[in-house]
Amino acid sequence: MAACRVRVYIDGFNLYYGALKPNPSLKWLDLQALAFALAPAADVWVRYFTAKVKTSPKPSSQGRQRQYLAAIRSLPLVSIHYGHFTTHPTSMPMVSPPRNGPATVEVFKTEEKGSDVNLATFLLLDGFDSLYDETVIISDDSDLAEPMAQANHRFDPVHIVSPRALRLNALIDGAATWAPLSLATLASCQLPSPLLLPTGNTIYRPPEST
Repeated sequence: MAACRVRVYIDGFNLYYGALKPNPSLKWLDLQALAFALAPAADVWVRYFTAKVKTSPKPSSQGRQRQYLAAIRSLPLVSIHYGHFTTHPTSMPMVSPPRNGPATVEVFKTEEKGSDVNLATFLLLDGFDSLYDETVIISDDSDLAEPMAQANHRFDPVHIVSPRALRLNALIDGAATWAPLSLATLASCQLPSPLLLPTGNTIYRPPEST
């Protein structure tokens, strides 16, 4: 009997801010190992949705992300799908405005765009193409509630794994199952360091991620 085909869709920034940034020792995450941990004995494929960091208060963030993307590109069962960042000026209210002065301040706001749309698009397209028997979505983004519910209804079971352990009814109501993402599971699914790439180059876990 053929193994169950499980597609794992990972909202990269939701995972990062929900579980990895608060736990720096877990940042060198092996997405392929995580998929097998969540779906043992399955025929898995991982789609990872993120965006390349262009500007940051910490310039080293770009270098660390480049190293991590190079590491996960070496995993044969993982594909990476990119959104983008937008930066625009906006007016924000001040926490403590001066008594005789403006109550707002003009700032540049940077937002990540496209990951949720890309995830929803591939979730539905993969379903129409009959590429999975079950799906796992790692995200707490309520914007995914409708496409996720449609996939769960039209195709096969959709399982939500929550990086923040948030029981959001908008997601839970349309899913087959819901579960928190275990920090113990993340800890057991770390990439090796050093890591030998298919190119023959070797990369190491960035010291800032430990």
